[in-house]
Amino acid sequence: RFSGKPEFVVTFFEFIAEEVRELLAELGCRTMEEAIGHAEFLDTSKAIEHWKASKLDLTPILQMPDPAEGDARTCTRAQDHGLERALDIELIQRAAPALDHKTKVEFSVPVRNVNRTVGTLVGQEISRRWGEGLPDDTIIINLTGSAGQSFGAFAPRGLTLRLLGDANDYAGKGLSGGRIVVRPPEGSRFAAEENVIAGNVILYGATAGEMFLRGVVGERFCVRNSGAIAVVEGVGDHACEYMTGGRVVVLGPVGRNFGAGMSGGIAYVHDPDGTFPRRVNREMVDLDPLEAADRAFLLDRVSRHHHETDSAVAARLLGRWETAVEEFVKLMPKDFKRVLEAEKKIAGDGAEPSPALAAAHDKS
Repeated sequence: RFSGKPEFVVTFFEFIAEEVRELLAELGCRTMEEAIGHAEFLDTSKAIEHWKASKLDLTPILQMPDPAEGDARTCTRAQDHGLERALDIELIQRAAPALDHKTKVEFSVPVRNVNRTVGTLVGQEISRRWGEGLPDDTIIINLTGSAGQSFGAFAPRGLTLRLLGDANDYAGKGLSGGRIVVRPPEGSRFAAEENVIAGNVILYGATAGEMFLRGVVGERFCVRNSGAIAVVEGVGDHACEYMTGGRVVVLGPVGRNFGAGMSGGIAYVHDPDGTFPRRVNREMVDLDPLEAADRAFLLDRVSRHHHETDSAVAARLLGRWETAVEEFVKLMPKDFKRVLEAEKKIAGDGAEPSPALAAAHDKS
């Protein structure tokens, strides 16, 4: 919204630079480098004298380095991210036939919660070498254990991650066409649909792909999802928050504030007891009846969920599908609904829908 000229911006930053030089001069410094790290230049008296901070001891964070040990006031070496020790280095090596020649590979590895962003470097190699991805299931990695944060983040098409165990927060963050399946280990005696299988903020900002979760997840499930398709057996508060595309199927209980800020995509919630409407944020969404296309989509997703996870919940629903499907509630953003209705009108008039309408329809 800036209505000025580029020269105005240049002048503004020149004034900033001039003020910085004045402040440096007050400190007796000629350059920023001479000032960086000099904690003795800081005036902490006002902060310490305030009653809220009267018991604070700032000495540890204002400690100056010993001159005898060299000047360590500035960054002198690059941070060691430990990428060469990441689990993905092994995964890339084992997936070499697929990465080099598109030859399908499948293998199994254990995983621990110290292994974060598992699959992300593999996905980076796929994108770097093959652009938008590989054919579905070109690389299938079966993992057993507890995955750390951001499991499968940014996974592109062609990468499938199947986890027997559980995952931490941000699983599937930025999912970009890959497939993620999380289910309890074989032989588990607990009811999966009554236990947490993954953490908070799952599928944050996902753009494409699919995810199947046999169990309950935490809060803000599918926040800012813009294209992924997900099936889960229960969610916490704020699910589908700010969602702009994709589809979500919830086969179990939900928390409060469902659909807050949701402007695109569709959510389907199994609601046999009729309590779901009380948990929805109605500001931007409507509760609509199912259409034939919705029933077909739900049957496909629930069947796939059962196939991928051996879900007992899915099995029970499929066993009485004709009645179970009528217990689903469809959550549709009001603006998105108007876009689709406009598209139908254009199609009815024989005109081609605009690229924006076509993109909105594709995302749904």
